[in-house]
Amino acid sequence: MNLLKKKIEEEGVVLSETVLKVDSFLNHQVDPQLMKAIGEEFVYRFKHKRISKILTIESSGISPALMTALNLNVPLIFARKRKSLTLSEDLITSKVYSFTKQEENTISISNKYIEKDDEVLIIDDFLANGQAALGLIELVEKAGANVAGIGIVIEKAFQNGGKQLRKLGYDVVSLAEIESLKNNQVSFKENSLEGAFTS
Repeated sequence: MNLLKKKIEEEGVVLSETVLKVDSFLNHQVDPQLMKAIGEEFVYRFKHKRISKILTIESSGISPALMTALNLNVPLIFARKRKSLTLSEDLITSKVYSFTKQEENTISISNKYIEKDDEVLIIDDFLANGQAALGLIELVEKAGANVAGIGIVIEKAFQNGGKQLRKLGYDVVSLAEIESLKNNQVSFKENSLEGAFTS
């Protein structure tokens, strides 16, 4: 998705060989026009699937997931990382380790929002080691539903998460695949899959 790649090149900040900062448009300040295009792109990429729910994890996945849900006209559920006074009964939980923050979180959703016949599309902002995606997959499976696919805004293709998820048989679509962050440069992996938005 060239629009996203251009934004990464113009505004992304390489902090190390494994860390890319995109808080000017994705995970702190949000560019709504870009999120709209991302939502439309995910709908295009997963048009062959019967999706009934979108699932993400708070908080950075919410913007692209919401736009995808809006375009599909299906509900969005986001797994919570923090305990809530109003979300305390009939919880489905999973543990997720964050390599960026060096901490483990218990994520949770209410089991009344995902049902056994749901086809769930998981959306997240980044895919690196795959821990967040695996945690979300576990929530879907505990609910007895099916993972229809996994949509990722930015994949660090030099880390193992994407390879692991694809090896497990999941349909993973990443809109921007980064091959390297070496020498303070973002290098994209060339992808033959054409999307709806090339500009």
